[in-house]
Amino acid sequence: MTTMTKASAIIGFTQADFDVFQLQGLEERMAAIQNQIQPKFRAIGERLSADIAVHAGNEMYLHVARHARRKVNPPKDTWLAICSNKRGYKAHPHFQLGLFDDHLFIWLAFIYEVPNKSGIATAFINQLDDMIAAVPNDYVLSLDHMKKDSTVVRDMSRKDWSDALVRFRDVQKAELLIGRHVQAGDALLLDGDALLQFASSAYETLMPLYRMALYNE
Repeated sequence: MTTMTKASAIIGFTQADFDVFQLQGLEERMAAIQNQIQPKFRAIGERLSADIAVHAGNEMYLHVARHARRKVNPPKDTWLAICSNKRGYKAHPHFQLGLFDDHLFIWLAFIYEVPNKSGIATAFINQLDDMIAAVPNDYVLSLDHMKKDSTVVRDMSRKDWSDALVRFRDVQKAELLIGRHVQAGDALLLDGDALLQFASSAYETLMPLYRMALYNE
């Protein structure tokens, strides 16, 4: 006889997780990231990978940022990434969930390592109205994953979208990230299962853009 077990509850993020970024020194901060945040990333990331795979129509793999290149300065943020490539995510369109010291971010991410940035950007520009229509007004857009700066979509004109995509296409280090922010202290973050549903819903909303990018990757 087989007993069906319910998936274990996801543990949310507390203020203590955001306070990790106040720790001084690379070793101290990395130890806290590894021991405190990354287990939560793995738990939520495994569930998100399964959800995204259903909508993407192919297997998706979880990657947790290792910050291996850092030798002196501690990371200002940390994240998990989910993509269709088992070996790495940076050279592919991917989904991110991570923390800065004051907010959690949920992204569909195209960072500068993606080889065919130009092709992806051109596809988006050629279908600009469809792209704008696909992104809800309360989502945000960023052009650099290393910075907190973002623009709320409701505040962007058609020209703002076009300018962002042209920059993404023409500037080597330019990036494109579309998604949602949740501020530290928001009650949503304390409920891991609710956060899982919130993130999964955001990725489902952004899936048409992900598919468009894959077609032109």
